[in-house]
Amino acid sequence: MTGLITEFLPALRDPAHPVPAGLHDGAGRPAGRRFNVYRNNVLVSLIEALETGFPAIRSLLGAQNFRNIARGYATENPPEGPLMIRYGQHFPDWVAAIVALAHIPYLPDVARLELALRASYHAADHTALTAEDLSAVSQDDVERTPLALAPSVHLMRSAWPVVEIRRFALDPSTAKPKGGAQEVAVIRPDFDPVAHALPAGGFAFMAALRDGQPLGQAADTATDAAPQFDLGEVLAFLLSHRALTKGTPRQ
Repeated sequence: MTGLITEFLPALRDPAHPVPAGLHDGAGRPAGRRFNVYRNNVLVSLIEALETGFPAIRSLLGAQNFRNIARGYATENPPEGPLMIRYGQHFPDWVAAIVALAHIPYLPDVARLELALRASYHAADHTALTAEDLSAVSQDDVERTPLALAPSVHLMRSAWPVVEIRRFALDPSTAKPKGGAQEVAVIRPDFDPVAHALPAGGFAFMAALRDGQPLGQAADTATDAAPQFDLGEVLAFLLSHRALTKGTPRQ
């Protein structure tokens, strides 16, 4: 029995692997053909999960090229848990390691952005901080006020304009991406997350809030990173997109 168990997963993942010896169907017959059907169905379901999770990568590569790459990933990377919404966590690094795709250097970051959008979609709900909440804080205390990013907010940096690349991949009628690095925040104001390219200092400010810095200190951190940082602009953006919650004061 132990041998059957140790052979089952490798055989399930690799079509070239022989059907485990001693495996039978419900009628007691050798399960060769039925196992092949089952193995193929499992692989197809994993490929389809990747197609659903990475639509921009599929568009950029083309359907057949994507399926070939997804097949290789699925063969070597079985699910780590029962929730398929989490499948593909290592896919960006897998794509980055494919030498044949080195001429499309932005692909891994587009895949990371798609992972962030998926994680944001499934993140916990929250009660957003409002402009009224913030205005109720006294002038003396406002700079010491701790704020927190909503659970659905995700930050990333890229050497490429990944927001525009993904948008163009999914809708070629939009403007073609122009070169340049981007700092990005994925924010879910209501039900669907949206990726936003951040203004100067926006990433540093949000990262500082994420790390527990109070409002005034986070603003100083952002100004050090980008002297043109506009606190009012970024704070208004975050409040209007329901991206902030009340933080916990540092002890």
